Amino acid sequence: MTDAVTGPVTRAPGEALRGYAASVHDREVFGPDAETLPHARAAIAGARRVVVLTGAGMGAESGIPTFRDALTGLWSRFDPHELASVEGFRADPQRVWDWYAERGEGVRRAHPNAGHEALAAWARTHPGRMCVVTQNVDDLHQRAGQPDVLRLHGDILGRRWLDEGRCRERTPCDITAAEPGRPPRCARCGNLVRPGVVWFGEALPAAALDRAQQVAGACEAMLVVGTSGAVWPAAGLAGLARRAGATVVIVNPQESEIDAQAHVRLRGTAAQVLPALLART
Repeated sequence: MTDAVTGPVTRAPGEALRGYAASVHDREVFGPDAETLPHARAAIAGARRVVVLTGAGMGAESGIPTFRDALTGLWSRFDPHELASVEGFRADPQRVWDWYAERGEGVRRAHPNAGHEALAAWARTHPGRMCVVTQNVDDLHQRAGQPDVLRLHGDILGRRWLDEGRCRERTPCDITAAEPGRPPRCARCGNLVRPGVVWFGEALPAAALDRAQQVAGACEAMLVVGTSGAVWPAAGLAGLARRAGATVVIVNPQESEIDAQAHVRLRGTAAQVLPALLART
């Protein structure tokens, strides 16, 4: 299961990408933030390219529940695959559409938190040096003003056809002209509109994943923020960055499954740690 708002668990790809021969700490540094924060600041300040991998913890601080946490009330009786798979959608399109409509409204009501704002502010004052790779399907990084965001698991507010290329007419079906409904559908071919997220059993967007692996293999510092490290292939980006010579900093109030990849672990939430971490770099 994923710790993003939605997304599949897949196996880590066998990647071997070229990266900078950046310097890293000779020893791993753990302990209270007062001791580790300077190490993290130095790594970021000295990096020509910083990659930030974010997970559900960032959205949770803005009031967006994780996928599991959203399975409450009426939805608690459903298996996750019934609500986040092509098969589940085909079996009951209205149920799945209503599930995502409810969660989409929650995203619209949410606001970027201090962690989103700190990342965006740093990116604006250090143009071209930061790329955010997110497992989340909300738009809070974008609303905070983050200029370079890769979405690995799609966009919960986006829409796409259930069966791409279904219509054989010369003029492709226009999704903006779909007939309203739960879900909307094409008046010409009957194709259903689905949420623009990655569901169980689906591949991640190839272009986004390829670029995420490229920037991870070419960065000199990676911040891993608010993710359990349980979702692949996103979780493999930290190890990829480390093998390429980057300093890896993990920001999380709890232990993660990829803590072994960290040179520095900062125990706290994104909103607590990132403003202090980035203010002096």
